[in-house]
Amino acid sequence: MFLKNCWYVAALDQELAHGRLLGRTVLGEHLLIYRGESGSVSALNDRCPHRGALLSKGRLEGDGVRCMYHGIKYDGSGKCVQIPGQDMIPPKLRVRSYPIVERGHFLWVWLGDAAKADPALILDLPYLRDPSWKGIPAYLHYKANYLLIVDNLSDFSHLAFVHTQTLGGSEEYAYVSKPTVIERLERGFRVERWHLNSDPPPFHRKVIPDKAAKLDRRNIATMTVPGIFNMETLFAAAGQGKEAASRGGAKEYRNCQFMTPETERTTHFFWSYLNNFEGEDSTVSRTLLESLIEGFMEDKEIIERQQQTLDEDPSFQMLGILADAPLAHFRRVLARLIDLEHSDGATQRPEARSTTPAG
Repeated sequence: MFLKNCWYVAALDQELAHGRLLGRTVLGEHLLIYRGESGSVSALNDRCPHRGALLSKGRLEGDGVRCMYHGIKYDGSGKCVQIPGQDMIPPKLRVRSYPIVERGHFLWVWLGDAAKADPALILDLPYLRDPSWKGIPAYLHYKANYLLIVDNLSDFSHLAFVHTQTLGGSEEYAYVSKPTVIERLERGFRVERWHLNSDPPPFHRKVIPDKAAKLDRRNIATMTVPGIFNMETLFAAAGQGKEAASRGGAKEYRNCQFMTPETERTTHFFWSYLNNFEGEDSTVSRTLLESLIEGFMEDKEIIERQQQTLDEDPSFQMLGILADAPLAHFRRVLARLIDLEHSDGATQRPEARSTTPAG
């Protein structure tokens, strides 16, 4: 069901503030994520191997965590370093640890083969580390499979109907504008779409002085396995069209979204919506955050109802239309990578078993 040999966003840095021990399920695995007193971040299996108590209900001590059932302490690598009343520590008494990397406000975890966890494989979104781009990271929880959220983000035409009063604008966006570029990538897709001489959508109207001026609007969206979405949005005065980016004067946004499966039916959804024009005034970022939450809640209602429909009737098959070509490609790419991962594991497991000494 899940691709494991890849990086997933597991938490926001603010979730680890004040020594919090964060218990979080990712790909069906229960994790403990925390920041030690030295500032280092650790990700461990959220289960004491002694009696299975949750380490996230334990106590932070230095860069380690103490289980508050029998007081056994583990360091950030999962190694047992203390057993109250016992000097000898059994070598097998350790907690599985997971590679974890902090990039900006996001914490990325790798649940597959740790030997393959190369931080260079984390998708680089340069605007997340560029101080000229301002935004407020945020989180939502969905009671739905993460691929339903990926599907939602694969076709912009839903903006006109779901988000008429928030992110989209008039229904004209769906009828008039069509993709000018649909690019199938090795690990996802890229779609470009223009909407010329249009009214500003409500979210943009809230943060610009001339709220009635017609605009040319461009969206370039890229979806990357396992579920990383980034969209470059540009608004320029009507008539500038494709020259707007090079001529300057445009207002731009960068929408960075990360879908991380919690289980087969629930999802962690992280995002940061950035702009390049607010300067030192965070009012714009706060206003945009409020607009995004309002819009995402509109999506959430539909997507969670989709999941309920699929659960109620497993025989129901969603039928495709032409606009579904990018999402169909994404699902094929993901399925192929999962199959490859499983076939690699199947070929390696017999060798691992053969090295085990007989009784």
